[in-house]
Amino acid sequence: MNKNVLLLLAIISGLLSCAPEEPTDLTQNNVIPKPVSVTATGKAFRLSEQTKIYVQAGSNLEATAQYLQDKLTPATGFQLTVEAVSEAPSEGIFLTTTNDSELGNEGYALQIDKKLLTLQVNKAEGAFRGIQTIRQLLPLSIASSSVQQADWMIPTGTIHDFPEYEFRGTMLDVARHFLGAEDVKHFMDLMAYYKFNVLHLHLTDDQGWRIEIKSWPKLTEIGGSTEVGGGEGGFFTQEQYTDLVNYAAERFITIIPEIDMPGHTNAALASYAELNCDGKATELYTGTEVGFSTLCTDKEITYAFIDDVIGELASLTPGPYIHIGGDESHVTKKEDYIPFIERVQDLVYAHGKTMIGWDEVTLAKLDKRSIAQYWSSAENAKNAVQQGVKVIMSPAKKAYLDMQYDSLSPLGLHWAGYVEVDTGYDWDPVKLEKEIGRDNILGIEAPLWTETVTNRADMEYLVFPRLAGYAEIGWSPTEGKSWDEYKVRLAAHGNQYDTWGINYYRSKLVPWNK
Repeated sequence: MNKNVLLLLAIISGLLSCAPEEPTDLTQNNVIPKPVSVTATGKAFRLSEQTKIYVQAGSNLEATAQYLQDKLTPATGFQLTVEAVSEAPSEGIFLTTTNDSELGNEGYALQIDKKLLTLQVNKAEGAFRGIQTIRQLLPLSIASSSVQQADWMIPTGTIHDFPEYEFRGTMLDVARHFLGAEDVKHFMDLMAYYKFNVLHLHLTDDQGWRIEIKSWPKLTEIGGSTEVGGGEGGFFTQEQYTDLVNYAAERFITIIPEIDMPGHTNAALASYAELNCDGKATELYTGTEVGFSTLCTDKEITYAFIDDVIGELASLTPGPYIHIGGDESHVTKKEDYIPFIERVQDLVYAHGKTMIGWDEVTLAKLDKRSIAQYWSSAENAKNAVQQGVKVIMSPAKKAYLDMQYDSLSPLGLHWAGYVEVDTGYDWDPVKLEKEIGRDNILGIEAPLWTETVTNRADMEYLVFPRLAGYAEIGWSPTEGKSWDEYKVRLAAHGNQYDTWGINYYRSKLVPWNK
């Protein structure tokens, strides 16, 4: 009897193996950001225990291939090996370089056949972006940290993809409430999944100073000792900051540090009396009001202080940018504010960096290399354009991650209005202010201010699922963009959030999968 059963099972297995495969359609994918072009060929590539990851020898893609291996192993249980080869293999996964000018540094081309999946790129960052697409093309259970039983299939076809904007960022405010290094790394992993390439760290504000400056140690000793609500605060040592910079670089993310000035400076003013015009240190501040503080713009010690801070930060930051804030400095007289910004701008360039400032800095005369970040005033953004300065689009009413989803949201603020998931997705940086124009837009950034964010779960709730929409605005073409189509793709990502244990907002506007 047992022999007969075994024989029957063998016959059935043979019949199934000869049966035609179910047709697939690569165009019906849930990839976010949406790729530029996709064609389908109706078959399937299957990842198995025998699959190998090959890298073109001498291509500088080994680390990226290792990253792919690390992401595929936990859920599949497969011990995928990485091997350098001089010629394209006949099967497996193959990472290789090409010379396609349309792809630029971050674009990629995927050719998916039954036996071979080929990822072609000009640069290593393109391979990293393409790997995020491969991850999203696999079954949702690939996001699991433990072995899952699944048919690890990817539909066959081609994907040709590259970003719309060169600057695709998000901002994390660690000053109002301090979020530690592991939280920031977690945030970067989620950013990388959606092909962001910039993390703007808001390191100083009235409520806290979060970066060690060795020449001015009281900034963290005193200024880093509290936060909104009176918690213990915290700060990054220079070694911790360097570790974050390196972690970001491995994910092809550029860190932009921000030292906000001349306003939003109470933490510094409480740390060093000489930065105040009256020579008296202020009290530490744990509230959420803005616009009441200012550095003393008439004192030379102020500029010596700024020079030291920018100098130390510039030496720790390999990226090209230093952000000087410049927003909401309501108690700084305009006749003091303008020369202050211009002098600080010179200090930034003296240390070999490019200056970025919130849109108020356009009241000053800016170097054409400088960048203005539009958050509130369209007139200020137009001032930037008139000065030949590029603009980062971060309109609060559309892109601020700290805005409540609706009036019932337990976290966030609403001074710029409510930003539901569709509101955050359904806007075009070019059409928002026509006078700015596409040629003047460097890219977009979605900031998260942390007045109401006390921990990682709070951060996740305000960031997700909106971050995915901002990723698509920054990367994908605007032609054919549709909320109704996007929300279906987004719904599938909810399963990944559940698998990762992310605390996200389940908007009623999205048909989440059960």
